[in-house]
Amino acid sequence: MGKTVDDFISKNKKWQAGLEELRKLILASGLEETIKWGQPVYTLEDKNVVGIGAFKSYFGLWFFNGALLNDPGNHLHNAQEGKTKALRQLRFQSKEEMDKSLIKDFLEQAITNQKDGKEVDIDTKREPEIPEMLSEAFEENTELHQQFKALTPGRQREYAGYIREAKKQETKERRLKKIIPIILAGKGLNDRY
Repeated sequence: MGKTVDDFISKNKKWQAGLEELRKLILASGLEETIKWGQPVYTLEDKNVVGIGAFKSYFGLWFFNGALLNDPGNHLHNAQEGKTKALRQLRFQSKEEMDKSLIKDFLEQAITNQKDGKEVDIDTKREPEIPEMLSEAFEENTELHQQFKALTPGRQREYAGYIREAKKQETKERRLKKIIPIILAGKGLNDRY
């Protein structure tokens, strides 16, 4: 991943012309440019508004509170239906198919929403639904339970979901065995270790 927006754009040669055009449009809107998660992100008063992404089959924008944008033409995509609550993508497969007036409209809406303090309400503090297998492991190992409780609610939900989403009992057991030492180390499931 690049350390600058120029690095990011130059590494994505297939989409380079389109990415450069998106960058120009966003910078003209007055947002501040930065790099987060190895990709260009544009902020307003340190709040994420929009980012640029490049993927195998498309490039485009992702709006951090895109679910609040007025989109009567259904141009915005939810990358993970049922999981992603706020984020929406505007995808392109060529620079030529980019509709600048549509892009500017979405940018204006996103900026106005951010200025007005509008955000998708995501309940990040809700307690996770603990699978029975994980509850039983907590009963057998109080240190495991204490370390789990010390994790953020988001990390707790990741672990609970990791077990719950497995279809086969043996997969659930294998996953439980894998996560116990990670939890005991005080790390999240997706942390780099």
